[in-house]
Amino acid sequence: MIKNFWKRVVESQERRAAFHTLQTLSDKQLSDIGVTRAEIKARVYSI
Repeated sequence: MIKNFWKRVVESQERRAAFHTLQTLSDKQLSDIGVTRAEIKARVYSI
């Protein structure tokens, strides 16, 4: 139970880090990897 909780915490932190990293990229850099600024949240959090 604690192991599962910890796994979810780690996954959440990884998503937050990815979101922050993508937010700091320029529009050109995002375009190079095929992502628009409007898509970042959906891509990171699989909304």
